[in-house]
Amino acid sequence: MINKIAVIGAGTMGSGIAHVFSQYAFTVYLVDSEQVFLEKGLNTIQNNMNRQLKKGLITSEQKNNFFCNIIPITGHKNISSNIDLVIEAIYENKSAKLSLLKDLDNLTNQNCIIATNTSSISITELGKNIRSDRFLGMHFMNPVQVMQLVELIRGYSTSDETFKTIYELTLKIDKKPIEVYDSPGFIANRILMPMINEAIFALYERLAKAEDIDNAMKLGMNHPMGPLTLADFIGLDVCLAIMEVLYEGFNDSKYRPCPLLKKMVNAGKLGVKTKEGFFKY
Repeated sequence: MINKIAVIGAGTMGSGIAHVFSQYAFTVYLVDSEQVFLEKGLNTIQNNMNRQLKKGLITSEQKNNFFCNIIPITGHKNISSNIDLVIEAIYENKSAKLSLLKDLDNLTNQNCIIATNTSSISITELGKNIRSDRFLGMHFMNPVQVMQLVELIRGYSTSDETFKTIYELTLKIDKKPIEVYDSPGFIANRILMPMINEAIFALYERLAKAEDIDNAMKLGMNHPMGPLTLADFIGLDVCLAIMEVLYEGFNDSKYRPCPLLKKMVNAGKLGVKTKEGFFKY
C-alpha cells in the first residue's frame, strides 16, 4: 500500500507531480536542494490550484486540504526512511540522476519503490546499481495536472509486482498509464522529438518563418500547438538532451540534433523559462 510519497525536485515536473498526488489524499514530501527552489515550486502549485479554484474544479476547502498534504523538505538526505514511493524528478542529466538514485537507495527502506521521471534515459542503466527489481520509469507529461498520459517504463529487472503496484497507483490518480519497455526516448519522445527537431531544421534551412512552420502543423495536421512553440514550452535544453540520448542510443544520423538547437541552448535561449526561444515571451 502506497501512502507516503517523496518527490525529489520542485521544478516544473516535480511540483506538478506533487500537486496531482496531493489531490488524492497522499502525503507528499516535496524535496529540493535549496529553500528558494522549494518556495518557487510551492508558489507554482498555489497558482495552479488557484486556477482550478477559479474554474470551479475544486472548492476553497479542497484547495487548502490539498496544499496541506504537501510537506516541503530541503535536501534529499533529510527525507524519512518511512516512504512508500520516491519519484526522482530532477533535471535530465544521467550522472546527476545516478548519484541521486544511489543516495535514495541507501536512505529509503527496502520495500520502497523508486521511480524516475526521466523523459529519455535508459531505465536499466539508471537502475543498475540500486534495487533494480523495485525500480521503474514513471514519465509524466507536462503540464502534469492537465495531461493524462503516464509512461510506465520497465527496466530489464523491474518486477511484475512493482509494475502492477505503480500501474494501479497511476489509475488511482486518474491518469492513463501505458506499458513501455526500455528503449531510448521510450514512446512519446521517440516520436515527438524527431518531429520537433525536423521543424527546427526547416527553420535552420530557411524553408519558412517560425510562425508559418507552426501554422503548417496546427492548420494542416490539427495539432493544438506548433512544434516550435511546443519546444519553447518544453525547454530547448530538454529537447537537446533528449535528442542527444536518441542519437547516442541508436547511433543513427536521423536523430542528429539540429545545429540551430545547439546554438540556441549555448546562447541561453531556452524558451519560455528564459523568456525567449523561437518566440519571445
